[in-house]
Amino acid sequence: MASRTPHFTRRERQIMDIIYARGEATAADVEKALLDDAPSYSAVRALLRVLEDKGFLKHREDGPRYVYLPTQPRAEASRSALKRLLKTFFDGSLANAVSALVGDRGAKLSPEELKRLEAIIKEARKS
Repeated sequence: MASRTPHFTRRERQIMDIIYARGEATAADVEKALLDDAPSYSAVRALLRVLEDKGFLKHREDGPRYVYLPTQPRAEASRSALKRLLKTFFDGSLANAVSALVGDRGAKLSPEELKRLEAIIKEARKS
Protein backbone atom coordinates (compact mmCIF):
# COMPACT_ATOMS: atom_id res chain seq x y z
CA MET A 1 0.00 0.00 0.00
CA ALA A 2 1.29 3.43 -0.89
CA SER A 3 1.68 6.39 1.43
CA ARG A 4 -1.65 7.56 2.79
CA THR A 5 -0.83 11.24 2.53
CA PRO A 6 -3.28 12.43 -0.12
CA HIS A 7 -1.81 13.55 -3.40
CA PHE A 8 -4.61 13.44 -5.91
CA THR A 9 -5.01 14.51 -9.48
CA ARG A 10 -8.04 16.70 -10.17
CA ARG A 11 -10.02 13.70 -11.38
CA GLU A 12 -8.98 11.53 -8.42
CA ARG A 13 -10.15 14.29 -6.05
CA GLN A 14 -13.51 14.42 -7.85
CA ILE A 15 -13.91 10.66 -7.52
CA MET A 16 -12.98 10.70 -3.83
CA ASP A 17 -15.49 13.51 -3.24
CA ILE A 18 -18.21 11.44 -4.90
CA ILE A 19 -17.41 8.34 -2.88
CA TYR A 20 -17.20 10.28 0.39
CA ALA A 21 -20.54 11.95 -0.34
CA ARG A 22 -22.24 8.62 -1.10
CA GLY A 23 -20.35 6.44 1.38
CA GLU A 24 -19.72 3.90 -1.38
CA ALA A 25 -20.10 3.76 -5.15
CA THR A 26 -19.67 1.56 -8.19
CA ALA A 27 -17.79 2.67 -11.29
CA ALA A 28 -21.17 3.32 -12.97
CA ASP A 29 -22.25 5.49 -10.02
CA VAL A 30 -19.06 7.52 -10.27
CA GLU A 31 -19.37 7.90 -14.03
CA LYS A 32 -22.94 9.20 -13.67
CA ALA A 33 -21.98 11.60 -10.89
CA LEU A 34 -19.20 13.12 -12.99
CA LEU A 35 -21.92 14.32 -15.40
CA ASP A 36 -20.91 16.01 -18.65
CA ASP A 37 -17.21 15.97 -17.88
CA ALA A 38 -17.11 12.20 -17.30
CA PRO A 39 -14.32 10.11 -18.77
CA SER A 40 -15.21 6.76 -20.28
CA TYR A 41 -16.46 3.96 -18.07
CA SER A 42 -13.18 2.08 -18.53
CA ALA A 43 -11.21 5.21 -17.56
CA VAL A 44 -13.32 5.55 -14.39
CA ARG A 45 -12.61 1.90 -13.55
CA ALA A 46 -8.88 2.49 -14.12
CA LEU A 47 -8.93 5.55 -11.84
CA LEU A 48 -10.73 3.57 -9.14
CA ARG A 49 -8.01 0.90 -9.36
CA VAL A 50 -5.32 3.59 -9.08
CA LEU A 51 -6.99 4.99 -5.96
CA GLU A 52 -7.21 1.49 -4.56
CA ASP A 53 -3.53 0.87 -5.34
CA LYS A 54 -2.66 4.14 -3.59
CA GLY A 55 -4.53 2.87 -0.53
CA PHE A 56 -7.40 5.36 -0.51
CA LEU A 57 -10.15 2.98 -1.61
CA LYS A 58 -11.06 -0.63 -1.03
CA HIS A 59 -13.77 -2.65 -2.68
CA ARG A 60 -16.28 -5.34 -1.93
CA GLU A 61 -17.93 -7.54 -4.51
CA ASP A 62 -21.67 -7.22 -5.08
CA GLY A 63 -22.38 -9.86 -7.69
CA PRO A 64 -20.39 -8.94 -10.79
CA ARG A 65 -19.84 -5.35 -9.61
CA TYR A 66 -17.19 -3.86 -7.37
CA VAL A 67 -18.47 -1.39 -4.80
CA TYR A 68 -15.75 1.06 -3.72
CA LEU A 69 -15.45 2.49 -0.21
CA PRO A 70 -12.92 4.89 1.33
CA THR A 71 -10.28 3.29 3.54
CA GLN A 72 -10.33 6.15 6.04
CA PRO A 73 -12.96 8.59 7.28
CA ARG A 74 -13.18 11.90 5.45
CA ALA A 75 -12.15 13.85 8.56
CA GLU A 76 -8.96 11.80 8.87
CA ALA A 77 -8.16 12.28 5.17
CA SER A 78 -8.84 16.02 5.52
CA ARG A 79 -6.45 16.34 8.46
CA SER A 80 -3.75 14.50 6.54
CA ALA A 81 -4.20 16.73 3.50
CA LEU A 82 -4.17 19.86 5.66
CA LYS A 83 -0.92 18.78 7.34
CA ARG A 84 0.66 18.29 3.94
CA LEU A 85 -0.58 21.72 2.80
CA LEU A 86 0.81 23.37 5.93
CA LYS A 87 4.17 21.66 5.47
CA THR A 88 4.39 22.46 1.76
CA PHE A 89 3.22 26.08 1.69
CA PHE A 90 3.48 27.44 5.24
CA ASP A 91 6.61 25.83 6.72
CA GLY A 92 4.36 23.71 8.92
CA SER A 93 2.95 26.79 10.64
CA LEU A 94 -0.77 26.92 11.31
CA ALA A 95 -0.41 30.59 12.29
CA ASN A 96 1.12 31.41 8.88
CA ALA A 97 -1.76 29.64 7.11
CA VAL A 98 -4.44 31.40 9.18
CA SER A 99 -2.69 34.72 8.65
CA ALA A 100 -2.68 34.15 4.88
CA LEU A 101 -6.38 33.28 4.89
CA VAL A 102 -7.58 35.99 7.26
CA GLY A 103 -5.22 38.59 5.85
CA ASP A 104 -6.59 38.11 2.34
CA ARG A 105 -8.52 41.27 1.49
CA GLY A 106 -11.11 39.20 -0.36
CA ALA A 107 -11.81 37.06 2.70
CA LYS A 108 -14.73 38.35 4.71
CA LEU A 109 -15.35 36.66 8.03
CA SER A 110 -18.86 36.76 9.38
CA PRO A 111 -19.42 37.62 13.04
CA GLU A 112 -20.29 33.93 13.61
CA GLU A 113 -17.01 32.79 12.03
CA LEU A 114 -15.05 35.28 14.14
CA LYS A 115 -16.76 34.03 17.31
CA ARG A 116 -15.97 30.44 16.32
CA LEU A 117 -12.31 31.28 15.70
CA GLU A 118 -12.12 33.08 19.05
CA ALA A 119 -13.60 30.03 20.78
CA ILE A 120 -11.11 27.71 19.05
CA ILE A 121 -8.19 29.91 20.11
CA LYS A 122 -9.52 30.16 23.66
CA GLU A 123 -9.83 26.35 23.84
CA ALA A 124 -6.31 25.92 22.42
CA ARG A 125 -4.89 28.18 25.13
CA LYS A 126 -6.44 25.96 27.81
CA SER A 127 -4.76 22.82 26.51
